[in-house]
Amino acid sequence: MSKPIKVVAVSGGLQRPSRTLTVVEALIDALGEQAAIDVRLIELGTIGPKLAGALYPSQLPDDVKADIAAIESADFLVVASPVYRASFTGLFKHLFDFVDHNALIDVPVLLAATGGSDRHALVIDHQFRPLFSFFQAHTLPIGVYGSEAEIQDYQITSPALQARIDLAAERARPFLRPRSPAVTSVHKNARAAA
Repeated sequence: MSKPIKVVAVSGGLQRPSRTLTVVEALIDALGEQAAIDVRLIELGTIGPKLAGALYPSQLPDDVKADIAAIESADFLVVASPVYRASFTGLFKHLFDFVDHNALIDVPVLLAATGGSDRHALVIDHQFRPLFSFFQAHTLPIGVYGSEAEIQDYQITSPALQARIDLAAERARPFLRPRSPAVTSVHKNARAAA
């Protein structure tokens, strides 16, 4: 029997409940229907106060370091943020500033975002993809964007949004697999050299 795929999900919402967390949880559920997964959920609303004041990795508390280590060793990432001023949140970017630049090479990443209206939907292509291209991650061609009108009382009420979530999970199935040992060794070697 194979081990579950290590999925790390990052929700950039700063409050709880949050529409972003609603989308992340729906994506996790949909991915779980595609493969056996072991999920670690990182909520920026929870770790934000510990993360915000850190300028150097040495200033991070151990639990945040463990979250970053989980991101760096994930087989598959789900990342989502609400849209603020046409981009992901500052704390979302700050978290990924601490991720080793070699850690996510070829790691599949499913991108998601939420916003007040459909006019923010391109944030996935204009903001998220460049960030994860820097990491040389493999961003999946399909992303999921949910507008405020599609999520009422922190529940997905739009059949169209649910269909996008299901399609994203279905298309992610071929990428739900253990990380290549070659990629893992490149990351370890790069860390050792640093």
